[in-house]
Amino acid sequence: MTGKPAVESKPPVPGKPRRPTPPMHGGADHAVYGREELQAILSERESWTAGELADLLARTPRRRKSFQTDSGIPVPDVLDPAHRSQEDFRRDIGYPGRYPFTRGPQATMYRGRLWTMRQFAGFGSPEDTNARFKYLLAHGMTGLSTAFDMPALMGYDADHSLSRGEVGKEGVAISTLRDFEILFDGIPLGDVTTSMTINASAVVALAMYVAVGEKQGIPRARLGGTIQADMLKEFIAQKEWIVGPRPAVKMVVDMIEFCAKEMPRWNPVSISGYHIREAGATAVQELAFTLADGLEYVQECVDRGMDVDSFAQRLSFFWDVHNDFFEEIAKFRASRRIWARALRERFGARRKESLLLRTHAQTAGVSLTAQQPYNNVVRTALQAMAAVLGGTQSLHTNSLDETYALPTEDAVRIALRTQQIIGYESGVDRVVDPLAGSYYVEYLTDEMERRALDYIRRIDEMGGMLRAVEEGFPQREIAESAYRWQREVESGDRVVVGVNEFRTEGDAPIPLLRIDESVARAQVARLQAVRAERSADRVKETLAGVEKACRDGSNVMPPIIEAVKVYATLGEVCDVFRKVWGQYREDGVF
Repeated sequence: MTGKPAVESKPPVPGKPRRPTPPMHGGADHAVYGREELQAILSERESWTAGELADLLARTPRRRKSFQTDSGIPVPDVLDPAHRSQEDFRRDIGYPGRYPFTRGPQATMYRGRLWTMRQFAGFGSPEDTNARFKYLLAHGMTGLSTAFDMPALMGYDADHSLSRGEVGKEGVAISTLRDFEILFDGIPLGDVTTSMTINASAVVALAMYVAVGEKQGIPRARLGGTIQADMLKEFIAQKEWIVGPRPAVKMVVDMIEFCAKEMPRWNPVSISGYHIREAGATAVQELAFTLADGLEYVQECVDRGMDVDSFAQRLSFFWDVHNDFFEEIAKFRASRRIWARALRERFGARRKESLLLRTHAQTAGVSLTAQQPYNNVVRTALQAMAAVLGGTQSLHTNSLDETYALPTEDAVRIALRTQQIIGYESGVDRVVDPLAGSYYVEYLTDEMERRALDYIRRIDEMGGMLRAVEEGFPQREIAESAYRWQREVESGDRVVVGVNEFRTEGDAPIPLLRIDESVARAQVARLQAVRAERSADRVKETLAGVEKACRDGSNVMPPIIEAVKVYATLGEVCDVFRKVWGQYREDGVF
């Protein structure tokens, strides 16, 4: 669809002045090796290049003309200490748990405790997902992760005409607080952390979580978890929205402000590179655009008058982990370094906790193939190991059948066991950042930082990420990368095992999870029963409070909590947003 939003919260304005992007710290106070030793290493490299390398290449040419990472970073024939001659270990690499946190946010990392093992759960009815939650917790999952269906993501109730055929299909169906009560029945919200993947209507889902917590007797200050709520990446990549970029970002800032005051254990936004990468971005673009999104949220909060140290420690990040093993590891390490320096140098953060880039990761859904689906188990294991070696704090592993449908119990158990085998059998938990000092990993870390900062500088020059999104800059960059990737697959320059090479005929069918249409009928019936039982006057009164907050610019969280408590529906609250700010329509990007 094309066109402009019917109503804008305020007219587009030129980007406000931004503090300059912190420079990459090039040039060291001292070299790792002395001049004479470096010269000897360079001479040895030249001798090797002219000798052993040249002799072998004369007999056996390289498999390709040049080697590079999936982001296009050149990979030299060999790396040695001379490539690190300008490295300052204390400044650029350092120690885990110490600025700039290249080696990890905690001093002990997995020696202290393993990463949180999450598996996506969310399908069918709230009863179905509640049962899956309990199944996964019984099999060793250490945190809940909730997917919502398309109607909920787009701000519609189960009985809306646009919801037909989608209720419960790609996540759990949610329309009212009654659904949340069933979803978390028997799960002690004060003892587990919950992740919720929802964005455009995230403010309503968070309000419902607060309300159901109160019904369990859990004060909001004790609730722990994360809600995605990253609207900038929606406009960049995933394309699930209700209103335009400016009012959408305003509501994200409302959530950050509310949680800073009322919910100190809650992460009010999970700044998501995952969907940017799934849309076709390279690892460098994922790194750059995700961090630029985060910097935009911080800037908007600071512009509202918030002290950066009052909220920055509760921002979290969500990365995709693809197949280029070492590039993915370097991405994690570079992300922590860029973020720590930006928060300190751009925003003046003083608390150590404010400088930490806290990370959830998920293996790459876009890398899974419908052909030879059991190959996906291997891909997922490779990607999960990269995430762990990169220092993730939370991890979701995809199931082998997710190219077809939501995962079956057997498939999701294999995905969880993949994490457990890495955590308990591989030995990677015994050493912190085991690849630190690798010539290749440190080279890639530096290159990814340099290239990401170049993107961030360009975005700053546009006036920040909000303005860049309105101009379509990241959208165009991702579209071009996705096109190049697909051309490489179609030409055979990029091998995808089982797809364009090593194919077999007639893969055996695998079991699939199917959502029966009875789920939609039951959801609609429950929704209608809630509407019949609730106080229509109280719903009307509280929705008026939501509308007032939207119009006067005050924080929308408190009135939305009051509205969902009296069983105003998700769709009714989102209709208020549409009424005040207009329903967004995106212009085409070419």
